[in-house]
Amino acid sequence: MSFNPRMSILPAAQQQSRSRKKEEEAAYANMRLPDREIVGCINELGISFTVADLQKPNPIQVQMIFEWFGELLMNKTRLNVDPAMRAAAEDVCGDFGDSLMPPDTRNLMGFFASLRRLMLDCGVNDFNFMDLYKPTHDRLVKIFSYIINFVRFRESQTSVIDEHCNRAENTKARIEQLYSENQNMEAQLDEMHANRRQMEALVNDKTRRNEELKKRLLELRWNQEKVAARLEEAKTRKGELAAELEEKTATKIALKQDSAKLRPYTLQSPLALQSSLTELSNTLNGDKTHIDALERRARALQTSTDSFAVVSADVASCIKLLEEIAVELAKEEEDNAKNAKQRDALTERGANVREVERTESLLQRQHAKWTERTETLRAQSQEKAQRAKEKMEELRAVHKKLTEERSEKGRDMERRRVRIEQIEKKVCSRIVRSCLAGSLLTDRQMLDLKENIENEVHAAHDEYLKMEAHIKLYITEMEQAI
Repeated sequence: MSFNPRMSILPAAQQQSRSRKKEEEAAYANMRLPDREIVGCINELGISFTVADLQKPNPIQVQMIFEWFGELLMNKTRLNVDPAMRAAAEDVCGDFGDSLMPPDTRNLMGFFASLRRLMLDCGVNDFNFMDLYKPTHDRLVKIFSYIINFVRFRESQTSVIDEHCNRAENTKARIEQLYSENQNMEAQLDEMHANRRQMEALVNDKTRRNEELKKRLLELRWNQEKVAARLEEAKTRKGELAAELEEKTATKIALKQDSAKLRPYTLQSPLALQSSLTELSNTLNGDKTHIDALERRARALQTSTDSFAVVSADVASCIKLLEEIAVELAKEEEDNAKNAKQRDALTERGANVREVERTESLLQRQHAKWTERTETLRAQSQEKAQRAKEKMEELRAVHKKLTEERSEKGRDMERRRVRIEQIEKKVCSRIVRSCLAGSLLTDRQMLDLKENIENEVHAAHDEYLKMEAHIKLYITEMEQAI
C-alpha cells in the first residue's frame, strides 16, 4: 500500500521568500565583519569612531559616515543634491518650498535616494530611511560589512574599473567631438544652402535682366534697320530732288536768257505784244508755280534733311546703347561663368556634405557598435565579478575547511606530543625501576632504547613541520586569492 508524500500547506511565494531569506542569511554570515574590524576600517578613512559608537549609534554621526561613503563611491553629498532638491521643492510648492520642506530634510531625502542605489549595488536590498534616522547595532554591522566588502572588492578591481572608465571617457569625448563636428558641418551646410539661395536669386535676376536686354536689343535692331532703310530712301529722294532742282534752275536761266533776247521784239505790234505778253505771263505764272512747288519741295527736303540729322543722332545714340548693351552682355557672360563656377563649387560642396553625412552615419554605426561592445564588456565584467564572488565563496569554504583541518591536525599533534611525553616518562620510570631492582640493562640495550625513542620523537617532529608548512602554503594561497 503506497501513500502520497505530505504536501506543504504554505504558499509557493512564501516558501520562495523563506528560501531567499535563508540564502541572504547565509551570505550575510559570510560577509559579516567583526565590530573591531569595522571600527578600524572607518578610523582608517579619517573618521573618529569606536566600538561603543557602533553598539550605541548616533544618527548624526552615522549620517556623516554614510555621507562620506557616498562622496567616496558616488561623489554624492547633501550639498550636491541641494540644487536639484531646491528646484523640485519650488516646482511642487512654489514660493512655500523652504517653509513646507526644510533644506536639511529635503537634502537628506535626496541623499537617501542616491544612497539607496549604492546599497542596492552593495547587496543591501532592505535599506530604509530608519537606518539613517534611528540606526541599530545589527543593521549598522550588516550595512557597514557589505559596504567595506564592496570597497575592498572595488580596490581589488581598480585596474579593470579604471580601464572601463577610461574607455567610457574616451568614447564620451569622441562622441562630443563628433557631435561638435556634426554641428559645424550642419552650420556650414546651412550657410551653403543660404548662399545657394542667394546665388539662385541673383542668377534668376540676372537671367530676367538678360532676357529683357535681349528683347530690347532685338527691338533696337529692328528700329535700326527701319531707320537705316528710311535713311537710304531719303538720301535717294534727296539726290533725285537735287538733280531736278538743278535741272529747273538751268531751265530758268535759259528762259531768262530767252526773255532777254525777246525783249527787243516787244516794241512790235500791241496785239503781238499782247499775245506774247499773255504767253509770257502764262509761262511766267507756270514758272512761278513750278518754282513755288520747287521751293516747297526744297523746304520739304530741308525738313527731311533735319529729320535725317535727328534720325542720325538717334541712330548714333542707339549704336552707343548697343555698345553699352554689348558691354553689359560681356559682363553678363562673365557673371554667368562665375555662376557656373559657383554652381560647380556648390555641387562639390553638396558632394562633400553627402560625404560628411555618410561619415556621420558610419560614425553613428561605429558608436552603436562601441556601445554594444561596452554593454557586452559590462555584462562580461558583471559575469566575471559574479564568478569571482562564487570563487571567493568557494575559497572561503576551502579556507574554513583548511582551518578546521589545521585545528584537527594541531589537536592530533598535541595528542601525539602528549603521548610521546607519556612514553618517555614510562621509559624513564622503567629504567629507574630496573635500576632500583638491581637488574640494570647493558649499555647496548640502553643505547638502542634511547635511539628508538629519539627516532620516534624526530619522526613526529618532522611530520609536525610538514603539516605546518602545508597549512601555511594553503593560507598563503587563500590570502592571495582573496
